[in-house]
This record gives sequence, structure tokens and C-alpha cells, in this order.
Amino acid sequence: MQRNLIIIGITFTVVGLLWPWLGKIPFGRLPGDIIIDKPGFKLFMPITTMVLISALLSLISWLLRK
Repeated sequence: MQRNLIIIGITFTVVGLLWPWLGKIPFGRLPGDIIIDKPGFKLFMPITTMVLISALLSLISWLLRK
């Protein structure tokens, strides 16, 4: 449990430090992401982005288990 918390903390720190560059990656604006923008209502469903992030996290967790 301690090891997992340390890894999560380091990951958050690295992402925080790299945030200015990570913001330029087009995640959240991929084809397949649904954006409905009407007056008084905005809906954003990043379906493609969620699938890509899920696949990446699954791959990382699979590699860490080996």
C-alpha cells in the first residue's frame, strides 16, 4: 500500500510539473469526443479520450504486475 501511494504521489508531481506542455496535447479534442454547446448549456463527453486513457492505464498496470 505504501509503495502504491508513493508511486501515485510521484505521478501527480510529475504531471503537475509537466502540465504546461501536457496542456498542448490534443486530449479532450479528439474525434469522437462529444461537445454540445448551446446558450445556457454546455455538455462535454470525452469518449475517445477516456478510451485512450483507460487503455494506457491498463497497459501500465499490466506492465507493473509483471
